[in-house]
Amino acid sequence: MNKQLTCVIVDDEPPAIRLLEKYASKVSFLELKNTFTNPLEALQFIEKEKIDLVFLDIQMPEITGIQLSKIINGKTNIIFTTAYPQFAIESYEVSATDYLLKPIEFDRFYKAVLKIQQKNNTDTQKKSIVSKEEFFFFKTDGKNKFSKVFLNDILYIEGLKNYVSIYLKNERIITYSTLKSLKENLPKDNFIQTHKSYIIAIKSIDKIDNDSVWINKKELPIGNTYRKLFFEKITDNQL
Repeated sequence: MNKQLTCVIVDDEPPAIRLLEKYASKVSFLELKNTFTNPLEALQFIEKEKIDLVFLDIQMPEITGIQLSKIINGKTNIIFTTAYPQFAIESYEVSATDYLLKPIEFDRFYKAVLKIQQKNNTDTQKKSIVSKEEFFFFKTDGKNKFSKVFLNDILYIEGLKNYVSIYLKNERIITYSTLKSLKENLPKDNFIQTHKSYIIAIKSIDKIDNDSVWINKKELPIGNTYRKLFFEKITDNQL
């Protein structure tokens, strides 16, 4: 499933904004969140909201698009829109994804946003795959004893107050930590909490019913608090 790209338009010329709005409405994976003629107002919005893409004019009063992009500093993708080709080199120096020269044609607009969508889909796929080389060292006993655990080998994790039990196929490791702390460091596309006491590896599930999951012949509960999010996640992985 292709991810929706949230975007904003920043241009001091309303006709230019209207054209980009029209183009954005034709692209199914673009979600236009807002438009701005004032770049400083746009900056405040971008700082607060999760925005994937900014269509950014270069020549604007108060602050130029180049200056604004330096303040944003990689927090989002930027496509510059301008009537001045002499800014092209400077735009790429600030890592803009693309540079659209006015008057902008739709096919050129679509090519630019498609480039970002394809990049995002590739990044998402990479993040969703846990390599066998990804691992943590868990302190298991004494001051300097640690066990190396590959994320791909984890079946599920059980919280025990200030300790957690990490269940592998043929081994259990107990370490001093909390379920909450461990959850924050696990890749969200591969692990999900199903109960106040359990986090499971999605790939390790053998079967599911409304109240339980089975992993390696072990039945684990699905808590009411976690049920909705769990089944939404499972639906995303359904064929």
